[in-house]
Amino acid sequence: MTGPVVVLDDVTVRYAGAPAPTLRSASVVVEEGELALVVGRTGSGKSTLLGAVSGRVPHFTGGHLSGRVTVGGLDTRTHRPRDLAGTVGVVAQDPLAGFVTDTVEEELAYTLEQLAVDPPAMRRRVEEVLDVLGIAELRDAPLRDLSGGQQQRVAIGAVLTAGPRLLVLDEPTSALDPVGAEEVLATLSRLVHDLGLTVVVSEHRLERVVGAADVVLAVGDDGSVRQGAPRDVLAGFPLAPPVVELGRWAGWDPLPLTVREARRAATDLRHRLRGHAPDATEQGGGAATRDAAAAPRDAAAAIRQAADTRALHPAVAVPALGCSALEVRHGQVHAVRGVDLDLRAGEVLALMGRNGSGKSSLLWALHGTGHRSAGTVSVVDPDGALRDPAGVSPRTRRRLVGLVPQSAPDLLYLDTVAAECRQADHESASARGTARGLLDRLAPGIPDDVHPRDLSEGQQLALAVAVQLAAAPRAVLLDEPTRGLDRPGKEALVEVLRALAADGRAVAVATHDVEFAAEVADRVVVLAQGRVVADGPARDVLADSPEFAPQVARVLAPARVLTVAEAVSTLATLTGQEVPR
Repeated sequence: MTGPVVVLDDVTVRYAGAPAPTLRSASVVVEEGELALVVGRTGSGKSTLLGAVSGRVPHFTGGHLSGRVTVGGLDTRTHRPRDLAGTVGVVAQDPLAGFVTDTVEEELAYTLEQLAVDPPAMRRRVEEVLDVLGIAELRDAPLRDLSGGQQQRVAIGAVLTAGPRLLVLDEPTSALDPVGAEEVLATLSRLVHDLGLTVVVSEHRLERVVGAADVVLAVGDDGSVRQGAPRDVLAGFPLAPPVVELGRWAGWDPLPLTVREARRAATDLRHRLRGHAPDATEQGGGAATRDAAAAPRDAAAAIRQAADTRALHPAVAVPALGCSALEVRHGQVHAVRGVDLDLRAGEVLALMGRNGSGKSSLLWALHGTGHRSAGTVSVVDPDGALRDPAGVSPRTRRRLVGLVPQSAPDLLYLDTVAAECRQADHESASARGTARGLLDRLAPGIPDDVHPRDLSEGQQLALAVAVQLAAAPRAVLLDEPTRGLDRPGKEALVEVLRALAADGRAVAVATHDVEFAAEVADRVVVLAQGRVVADGPARDVLADSPEFAPQVARVLAPARVLTVAEAVSTLATLTGQEVPR
């Protein structure tokens, strides 16, 4: 009889110089064949928990670990990470950064070569993993030519070839589009259910994975860890996904974890949002209480009224940054194809599309520092003149167009958080404390004396956003700014971006996070193969899309409601009563 795969017994982890333990008296048991979801605020200690489970904490990271961690029956105090290579496989956030070969088949075989597996066994294992992950047709494909979801599946395969009992993943879908994320999560589900593999995964976008989780490990701000069934933990968890938040507000029991479960519970709510009660055929007798033909018009007006909180700045019709016939080529790759686009003052635009659709190339070209093969880019300066951002000095460009790239650490080069914030204020000629104030809104509690490279990915991103926004540029471009951010951090970012728009600035956000887009965007542009395939109001583009519709829109369709807040406000407008939330 096999025992638990992971056991943490009263584990406390403290790093040198830290004022408090990162993990405090954590006791966790993960059984064979379970998918354990690790949740918590940015910087709460999720990565440390994953590191303890994989044996990398404290052997690779330093610090002091008290208590006991066993993985597959092996005590990490006496077994170093190399001793656990056949027991636990670790998949990092950025798969491309961890690849060491050129093609899929070579990457899968590399681990076996390091373990000195004989060639016949190596061939068999590689073929088995190719089949299990459904990537056999990619065996000879160059790794850099794969989509994000395919790269992540190859990274999973590279550790699976060693035959581990446990798979540990740190935010595996954070950089993926919805389709790529679904591919990866379907792969993990298949590994758990078909092969009996145990999976421990950390994820901020809980809506993507909570429905597949067997157990949730919630890391508190004080370093404590609560373990329980998903419904039990999320019933009072402040970072719950929209479908759970909707269920809590509506009082549904059992609490839904997936769109399917919520849609089954939402029949009455959908009718109320359409402005009428269920009709006689749905209730088994009686008459409808309102005119069904008039109700949809009333509901549509109520939804528009509910969305008035994101009303645009009066300058919204004025272009602040734009491009015409823009072309971007990277060697043989035609990344952007003849794009005409205006970013309007007072507007938040969400740029969406699959991985590799051209979003990042478009943002860099608009910023003026990225490659441009053809076409024009112009930004309106404070005097109303049109300027090409590629033709101005870096200091001038910073006040005209700000860009936060996907690789946020590229913007961070000083030794402490305080130094980064002071330098940002100085270079932007902003009031002292501007960058620090923005950082505290996005990711509160980061000490001044911490080195930026020691921050979590979400904290690094928050710092990079604060550094760029300190200059208050006329146009702000952000490439995947929510990667690594928890829900409060995203909500704070929404407030910051809306404040910029209300101040008459243009904001463009390239994102795969459909829930974030539903909260912040006035307008959505969808790219495919470098071309604009959709451009319109956020409600129209998101609600009508099978790929980009947020959870609430899927649950409450045909009502065109994007968020829980809109559902609450719409219902209050229809009933004329305050609806508690």
